[in-house]
Amino acid sequence: MQKLIITAALTGAEVTREQQPALPVTPQEIAIAAEECAKAGASIVHLHAREADGTPTQDRETYRRIIAAIRERCDVIVQVSTGGAVGMTSAERLAPVTLAPEMATLSMGTVNFGDDVFMNHPADMETFLHAMQQHGVKPEFEIFDTGMITTLNRWLKKGLLQGPQHVDFVLGIPGGMAGTPQALLYMVEQLPPAATWTVAGIGSAQLPLGTLAILLGGHVRVGFEDNVYYRKGELASSNAQLVSRIARISEELNRPVATPAQARAILGLTQS
Repeated sequence: MQKLIITAALTGAEVTREQQPALPVTPQEIAIAAEECAKAGASIVHLHAREADGTPTQDRETYRRIIAAIRERCDVIVQVSTGGAVGMTSAERLAPVTLAPEMATLSMGTVNFGDDVFMNHPADMETFLHAMQQHGVKPEFEIFDTGMITTLNRWLKKGLLQGPQHVDFVLGIPGGMAGTPQALLYMVEQLPPAATWTVAGIGSAQLPLGTLAILLGGHVRVGFEDNVYYRKGELASSNAQLVSRIARISEELNRPVATPAQARAILGLTQS
């Protein structure tokens, strides 16, 4: 198996300090959390930006400050979100891609998102793809349901994509695919040849799906964006605590954790 790539989703757009007092919000707090996660075994950090009051933002300058602060501290792969927050325009969501980070997420369809709807019009999705290709950014295709894999495979047949693809199965969102082992196994079977994949289990699904991904040869995303607890009723003390647990489990299962350089090789990235 490939070495395990751990992604740390540090902040997200929905979690509040009231829910998780250790949530990093400012650029410096996010950079410190990124460094802690890198030391714990993460090779990718997935970024959402916030205003000083905690409001989610896709402001290009805020992302620029976050990325600069991270790069001063550690060599992790920076992956920006183009999901932003529910209700943002496509133009808002796409702004951080113009900074040419190594990676960015690209959601592959519209999905009910709790009490909201996360809109991804097909034309907007292709616009996001072309922007990432223009700026040399590797997409991580976010898959919330099985129809989104069908869309990815259709893009491949149309010749819109080159090289092996990397996907992230986001499982357990209310309105999307369930966060169960059966759901993950079904999704993995439909992947295009040579694709690499990560799983982001939401809430209590984070640990069991992460462990299953280690065994199946996939990769794992953890962090406060998806889950604020270490175990039932016990808040995690930091994002790094969640990274450390997955790294420890993977080492116990004789699957070493990838360094950022090794993750770049696995994903076919050229360091910026």
